[in-house]
Amino acid sequence: MMRIILVAGLALAVLTGCSRDMSDLDQYITETHARKGGRIEPLPQIKPYETFVYSASDLRSPFEPTADDNTDLVSNSNIRPDQARPREFLEQFPLDTLKMVGTINLAGTHYALVKTADGLLHRVRVGNHMGQSEGRVVEVSDSEIKLIEIISDGLGGYIERPAAVALSD
Repeated sequence: MMRIILVAGLALAVLTGCSRDMSDLDQYITETHARKGGRIEPLPQIKPYETFVYSASDLRSPFEPTADDNTDLVSNSNIRPDQARPREFLEQFPLDTLKMVGTINLAGTHYALVKTADGLLHRVRVGNHMGQSEGRVVEVSDSEIKLIEIISDGLGGYIERPAAVALSD
């Protein structure tokens, strides 16, 4: 019996909550309908697409080398990486990860001390190779190691470019 009274009371409370005064909502709807409607701006005018006729099709393509570039390639055609040469240990590292940390003179030979990323020290002298671009050491001084690298020119050939590893602090 107690349950029935409790359920009836709860149902009465719920129904009472639903029968609230909605005069404020009715008033808002009336005011909204009474407002004058605004004017919608027209869509912007779309300009028609203008076609373009490419008239330089008879000129040289910018993606082909010029005659000057071809003469440079012919003169440097003898530059090639030596595939038969055994690779040296420091050639497995990118040049920018190697650090020169000092120099040493042993039996009249001037060596540069190069530190790899794993913290190991290696001796390098003129004629050694280092870096991943066929870098051949051409000079070792107290402040830097100078190299000549052989890189692809992007046209099937190779060019030489200078590189250096400076003494690190």
